[in-house]
Amino acid sequence: MTHLGAPGTGPTRDKLTMLDQTDVGSAPVRTKIPERADVACARSLAAPLVEVVIEIPRGSFLKRGSDGSLDFISPLPCPYNYGSVPGLLGLEGDLLDAVVLGPRLARGSRVRVAAHGAVGLMDRGLYDDKLICAREPPSAAQCARVVRFFRVYGWAKRLLNLLRLHPGVTASRGWGPAPAALARARVVPPGERQGPVIRF
Repeated sequence: MTHLGAPGTGPTRDKLTMLDQTDVGSAPVRTKIPERADVACARSLAAPLVEVVIEIPRGSFLKRGSDGSLDFISPLPCPYNYGSVPGLLGLEGDLLDAVVLGPRLARGSRVRVAAHGAVGLMDRGLYDDKLICAREPPSAAQCARVVRFFRVYGWAKRLLNLLRLHPGVTASRGWGPAPAALARARVVPPGERQGPVIRF
């Protein structure tokens, strides 16, 4: 997959709030977290290229983590190819998540694709970026569907956390620019992988 030039632009919300993110075995770190943004498709002017390893093919019922372990079996199929970016850690301590729009890709596939935006998700008080990647710049309708999916996912995850007595805020934070999400990630040399601060 190749970079196809600058996608369209849309309105953005640049206000930032500060939130404590706690790493395993360390003191809380003050991290800039974007405010909730319901704008469906404020796409990046220059979509950065990233490599994504597919963990959950589109249509799969099996939810796996970045280490390949099975988290759970979903009652509904995943509507997108879902994976992670090798060598980059998200704010929750696991590999940076990435969604790849388009046809089904096999589990374990490595694709180099443009990141056109990112959806933020708060899960039990920890912020997690999810890059939204595609061969072509996504349309406003595609972006809106992605935002709606993660909003519903956030509601479902919040209910599950309540049933499991897991504290902390769980909610979708909406759409944001991919470069900002990549800037929040941390480059990790080989052999220094960490797991998420909280398990599923």
